Amino acid sequence: MKKILSLITVAALVLSLAMTGCAAKTEQPAAEKPAAEAPAAPAEKVTLKFGTTTADTSTWTLGAKKFAEIVGEKTDGRIEVKVYPNEQLSGGNQSKGIEMLMSGSTDITFHSNIIYSVMDERFGVISLPFLISDTATADKLLGGEAGESLNKILLEKNIVGLGYGENGFRQLTNSVKSVETPADMAGMKIRIPGIKMFISLFKALGSDPITMNFGEVFTALQQGTIDGQENPTDVISSSKINEVQKYMTVWNYSYDAIILGMNKDKFESFSAEDQQILKDAAKEACDYQKQLNRDKADEQTQQFIDGGMTVNTLTPEQTELFKEAVQPVYTEYEPIMGKDLIDAFR
Repeated sequence: MKKILSLITVAALVLSLAMTGCAAKTEQPAAEKPAAEAPAAPAEKVTLKFGTTTADTSTWTLGAKKFAEIVGEKTDGRIEVKVYPNEQLSGGNQSKGIEMLMSGSTDITFHSNIIYSVMDERFGVISLPFLISDTATADKLLGGEAGESLNKILLEKNIVGLGYGENGFRQLTNSVKSVETPADMAGMKIRIPGIKMFISLFKALGSDPITMNFGEVFTALQQGTIDGQENPTDVISSSKINEVQKYMTVWNYSYDAIILGMNKDKFESFSAEDQQILKDAAKEACDYQKQLNRDKADEQTQQFIDGGMTVNTLTPEQTELFKEAVQPVYTEYEPIMGKDLIDAFR
């Protein structure tokens, strides 16, 4: 009997071990694999509005289009810049164009420092008479501490200064005589921009400064209502002023820069990487625009000569006479613009 019980116990033990072994070998269900991460959503496309004052074929607008092209390429189209020539965004009003930039209604613009000076006379420092003598000096000043001084003023207006292009040196045309000395300008009725500094300047030269809408200038010159006007060669050419004026004096008396400004809030809405792209694109576009403008100025001056216009260029000695004559302008505007700011451009 004891043997039978022993056999039963051994058999039960073997069966138990066999069952345990089978259970141990049973495969466990595989752990679930983590789900693949969803691809990152593409960055949202941003469209910026860039307004210029001048026509579609002007160097201003060509420079703006170059900026748009560079930004588009460097961001693979993620940042699109649309260019609006002829002050379309502001209904033809340049001062309003700057106000829209300040408020953020427009994102980026090219505007002359002369138009900025209507809002804040300190911007007129660039165009003080005979302060900037040539384009190399203009590039050095605006690309250095002097330009940074104006960039700080732009920030006060909620604008980031991304770069400086140029409208160019303003030249004098008239229908009376070749101008070589201040005495030659005595009594001449010269149309000027509606800026107080230019009124003081031309009075100091003995002429009679007349402010009028530029759209009326061609007819006024044609009819003899005014004797002359002053503007960069590109404006003289595109407005066909050379067709109703006999004389042009290349005197480089006033430099006219254009500021590539961007609304500060919009600029700061971009990442640091995108901000750098915008800065780099602005520098390249401004360099491109300036070179186009300078090449055009030489070509247009020659076209004026070929068309029968008498063109004279002031000698250094003649220029000194004009510099002496306009010193009262500096006396008047030093308290307004600030001596330190003027000295930064000397």
